[in-house]
Amino acid sequence: MILPPLPVQGDLWGSTNINATSLLSDPVGEIANMPSGSHLGIDEVFLDSCISTSIGYPISPASLTTYKFAGLSVDEDNEPVQSNAERLSVFYANAAYDFYGTPSGALCVYKNGDAWPVRTGPESQRIIREARGVHGHPMQTSWPELGRRACNLLDEKKVTWTSMDSLAFAEAGMPRFSPLLIWIGVEPKSLAYALANIAAEAVNYFLTQAGFSDFEIGFRESVVTRAAAGPKMLPFDPFIDSIPEFRKPFTPTLGLYIAPFKTPQYEGTGVLYLRESNESNRTMSHYPREHVIALGYSGYTNALKSMMVAIGDQHRSIKDWEAVLCRLGEPKEGEPANITNKRNEHLDLRWTVPDQRIIGEVFHVEPIGVNVAPHGDTVDWAAFKGNKVYVGGNLSSLDYGKTMFPRPEDQADYEYPQDGLLQASGVITPDQIHNPTQLDAQGEQSLLVVKNGLTTGTTIGRVTGMDSFTCTFNEYGIKETSMEIAVLPYGNVNGPFSAPGDSGAIVLDRNGGILGMVNGGAGTDDRTDITYLTPYWYLEAEIKKYFPDSFLYA
Repeated sequence: MILPPLPVQGDLWGSTNINATSLLSDPVGEIANMPSGSHLGIDEVFLDSCISTSIGYPISPASLTTYKFAGLSVDEDNEPVQSNAERLSVFYANAAYDFYGTPSGALCVYKNGDAWPVRTGPESQRIIREARGVHGHPMQTSWPELGRRACNLLDEKKVTWTSMDSLAFAEAGMPRFSPLLIWIGVEPKSLAYALANIAAEAVNYFLTQAGFSDFEIGFRESVVTRAAAGPKMLPFDPFIDSIPEFRKPFTPTLGLYIAPFKTPQYEGTGVLYLRESNESNRTMSHYPREHVIALGYSGYTNALKSMMVAIGDQHRSIKDWEAVLCRLGEPKEGEPANITNKRNEHLDLRWTVPDQRIIGEVFHVEPIGVNVAPHGDTVDWAAFKGNKVYVGGNLSSLDYGKTMFPRPEDQADYEYPQDGLLQASGVITPDQIHNPTQLDAQGEQSLLVVKNGLTTGTTIGRVTGMDSFTCTFNEYGIKETSMEIAVLPYGNVNGPFSAPGDSGAIVLDRNGGILGMVNGGAGTDDRTDITYLTPYWYLEAEIKKYFPDSFLYA
């Protein structure tokens, strides 16, 4: 893959004409030997730009693509949150307490049932909480129909609802303490406390009459967001690549950051590669085609900044290493072994245009749809011609193993995916979604999943277990309701499971089973509390309608 000189603030590469491929494939040899006034063999103007970029981003390059709220802790002094909390707390005293710890700092408009624990006293801090999935609840099998009827009931009460999720809450790192919570999102500032009370009572009465108990109903302010022939992609082998975090954006590994060629500002994440059939001579000429590029505007910018930060950091490090080498002096016969080893250690340390990023063509695009019969799912897929997800990057192999295989019995046969590449294989069925056999660190039934997306990179989440409902308006202002698989963040300190730009990312369980494709999320502003997926068992059936002989490309 040959890329042109990267267009950063003009032609900063100068006469050396270093391109992205050189940086990615040979960070030492060819570049280091190029004539230039800098230690890295790079044009001085470009090097200065790298140093400036590095100073402006005092974090490791690998985390540059991490979502800006990934380490979010709800700020006690955040004025907009405080203002909204004060507004809601006038009517519901625990508005800022019930859901504290969620990525968006979700505020409670109203919740029925027993009050959840709150610390008291002038110096008391709020209890940090995490949302958890619920599996095996008596309501689970009836929920698809009951949930739709509950949505209709909210419409009748004139509630401007956006989402309805079924989950529970726990104190951070502890087993869940709450019963099943029907968690209803509403448009910000749209629901008065009195109407919330009336609507909750109506839904509560309806579900009680259906024969169910042990549940609560809570309202929060939340919006649903839906995110959207060239050179060969680089091979990706984290085992031998010295800079895998920089190569990945330019490789076909799952989690590929893509955008339409005509509108590169509408970015997303590639899903899976399929073969239409085993017939080698079958043509696709009868399908209309649209070019797709690897890396839209922000994806390309992030990849470029990562490399520039690395160059700037390396430049500063080399200056430090050279100072040490100067003190060690030139090699001398018979010098102490520790001096020789120290010198060798420091010597070892020294070592853009969209139409040229076209990676292929889409030969079938399914129109985006919601509430699609017969299951009422959200649909957004395109057929595109190795299905592996890179689970490294944000997570070390140790962190990944401890999170996805938390029980001693899980660890017995666990092996980290070779080179951090988890092979997609098989489809997770509805029964496996609703009744997983895995247990989490707290010993509770759980389905833990992983994805790698454009915005947040590698993240781990929990499937809620019961279907969610979302409400959107089409271009004609007509309300449409869809049923979704919902994924929660894994813990309150890990940030959201996804963010805008991750749409299209494939989600796998720890064995590589395919759960679904990210299609959106719910939260306040850009902070996603819940991620919504289109189930792959449904997508596969839809794909088979057009390509009956298709199968996962190995």
